[in-house]
Amino acid sequence: MKPSNAQLIKQEAQRLGFLQCGISKAGFLEEEAPRLERWLNANMHGEMGYMAHHFDMRLNPTKLVDGAKSVITVLLNYFPEETQKDPTAPKISKYAYGNDYHHIIKGKLRELVEFINEEIGEVGGRAFTDSAPVLDKAWAAKSGLGWRGKNANLIHPKNGSFFFIGELILDMELEADQPIRDHCGTCTACIDACPTEAIVAPYVVDGSKCISYFTIELKDAIPTSMKGQFDDWAFGCDVCQDVCPWNRFSKPHSEPQFNPHPEMLDMTKRDWEELTEDVFKKIFQKSAVKRTKYEGLKRNIGFLKG
Repeated sequence: MKPSNAQLIKQEAQRLGFLQCGISKAGFLEEEAPRLERWLNANMHGEMGYMAHHFDMRLNPTKLVDGAKSVITVLLNYFPEETQKDPTAPKISKYAYGNDYHHIIKGKLRELVEFINEEIGEVGGRAFTDSAPVLDKAWAAKSGLGWRGKNANLIHPKNGSFFFIGELILDMELEADQPIRDHCGTCTACIDACPTEAIVAPYVVDGSKCISYFTIELKDAIPTSMKGQFDDWAFGCDVCQDVCPWNRFSKPHSEPQFNPHPEMLDMTKRDWEELTEDVFKKIFQKSAVKRTKYEGLKRNIGFLKG
């Protein structure tokens, strides 16, 4: 039996190294609209003003791509084989160990579009990865790639949650997948472990209380009221993922570009505290850590040192 277009796309996504690929119909995200509105009205986005922009676009892919009919969502694993060696050193979120994921995912998505154009038919569309007003986790859940956990992350039953999410919004009709049910049950591990109590209710994260917000998004001084609550995180935070029981299924990635700079894992607490701009540029030249800049990372490390 001849494989469907959807199957061909999923096979090619796997060949390109994606962990999972799912498809949903492009349409207005009815369930997400009131949730996003409540979150914004409660000011849980803090100083992330961009979250309040393009409200309609976030909820309706046809406003991003004319004639959009399908949303293809892909997951790309970034779980590392090794983590930082010094348990007392300032910590970097695992997603920032290697090269900036935006370029890597965009490159693979471009290859997927080329495959569709050559093997299936000409399509119009755009590739996205955390770079435009697209609700990544909502589309991934709609495409059957997992459920939204109590920490608001997408959780896949066989792969946990240490992965990036990307989308292709296309003007091509494709067979859609079905969502899967929530498997969090009565577990509250992520809520109990959050150092700053940012998970204010199951499935609701106050972004303005999250360590990732303070160490990456916040440009001003970190409030002194947060002293002693950062659990040594200097860029991002993985606590709610590290304690999630589903991440026992996480397996190391096979993407060479996500491997950390060899010196980074060996850095001691003292190395971090004495970090120079030259060393910062050498180690984080291609990493997402560049987003906070040298001064921002020094601010974060200094805040931990107190």
